[in-house]
Amino acid sequence: MIRILIAEHLPLVRRGLLATLGAEPDLRVVAEVGRPDDVVSAALAGGPNVAVVDLDLPGLPVAAQLTEQAPGCGVLILSAAPNPGQVRRALTANALGFMSLCVPPERLAEGVRQVAAGRRAIEPELAVAALQCAANPLTRRELDVLRIAAGGARSTEIADELFLSVGTVRNHLSRIMCKTGARNRLDAVRIASDSGWL
Repeated sequence: MIRILIAEHLPLVRRGLLATLGAEPDLRVVAEVGRPDDVVSAALAGGPNVAVVDLDLPGLPVAAQLTEQAPGCGVLILSAAPNPGQVRRALTANALGFMSLCVPPERLAEGVRQVAAGRRAIEPELAVAALQCAANPLTRRELDVLRIAAGGARSTEIADELFLSVGTVRNHLSRIMCKTGARNRLDAVRIASDSGWL
């Protein structure tokens, strides 16, 4: 019997996952949580073989915590809108699986079985796209600047929030546009988001 932890912040989706996976004769859901703070303690208490974790929980920090604190629990990340950058980041966080929430129920169940056996469970199209996707060229500070800019902040507001000079922020934005090939900062946000860097 494969023991499963479901970590999903949306109650309706969590119940759907519970019903889908619980209907399989060799799978048993031993815990379900809706908050990231509860995942590791639920894993330590329930001893699952696999944690099915929503990317928006946020799943990547949770995956890293699980692999460190509950090493016997493999992680399968689910995403409502998967992209190649997310797959690369999930693998960096030591997740064994990555799937779209749109997969058929039997494919999700098979993915859980693969992760429980210590094998990778990634949809083929996502795996190929992740291999072809360029690595993130932006530094941590450039990502900080771009995240704040994505909210519509002006250079002065970004500078205040990051304790930088306005000139330094403008230099960062210029480098970001150069590295991403963007026409402007909105285009840079779009490119970085589509690539899974933000």
